[in-house]
Amino acid sequence: MTGDDCRDLLALAVEVAREAAATARGMRAGPVEAVATKSTDTDVVTAADRAVERQVRTALLAARPGDSLLGEEYGQAAEPAPGAVRWILDPIDGTVNYLYGLPEYAVSLAAEVDGTVVAAVVHQVVTGDEWTAVLGGGAWRGGRRLTGSRERSLGQALVATGFGYDPARRAHQAAVLGGVLPRVRDIRRFGAASLDLCRAAEGLVDAYYERGLNPWDLAAGGLVAAEAGLRVAGLAGVPAGQDMVVAAPPALFDPLHDLLVELDAAAGP
Repeated sequence: MTGDDCRDLLALAVEVAREAAATARGMRAGPVEAVATKSTDTDVVTAADRAVERQVRTALLAARPGDSLLGEEYGQAAEPAPGAVRWILDPIDGTVNYLYGLPEYAVSLAAEVDGTVVAAVVHQVVTGDEWTAVLGGGAWRGGRRLTGSRERSLGQALVATGFGYDPARRAHQAAVLGGVLPRVRDIRRFGAASLDLCRAAEGLVDAYYERGLNPWDLAAGGLVAAEAGLRVAGLAGVPAGQDMVVAAPPALFDPLHDLLVELDAAAGP
């Protein structure tokens, strides 16, 4: 796939994500209630999550009928053919924030070909802030190229993280956090992985780690972070995925990685 192809995919992703954000914003103007739960009683889904995913699916497949889509709410009907585009969507990343009226939620949309994400957009619904990237073309917010944090000392790093919904996993993550907190400047927990990754790409936080991310949590923000020059990986040579995602500038990656290994952060439920 050429650079022009990737940019075409990005242009479509941006258009569709903006329309999806408008839908989410409009539905938030009325009463919002959790309509179901997923993995646990605290893992909620709203009618807006489902409506936005249906809208995005319809728009993308109308523009590109041969593509497939993996979404958080409705999954994926079939595996894409080799060389075909698979879109990876989190219709509202930060659903609990959306439910409570907190502004930390976003539409996260990425295009993947043969397992490699080639174009991505994360659109923060309330503010309209938008982060984009194409493979090999850098990461951008508006007209500004992103290069991550220049911090070189883990002890002075502001580190973002998040927590799962399963109580046993949260207990383990809390224990890990207890080991991380004395070794860094401070911790932030915003509640939307895509925005955490984009903030790390921009240098608004110095680094980010989290266990338990799904493909729709990681795909778009992960490309933005990587194209900003961050290392995005798991622990002990494992690729970024459900076991662990660490996103940090090269100077911070190894010390944060080693600390998480020391704390057995990828273990537990």
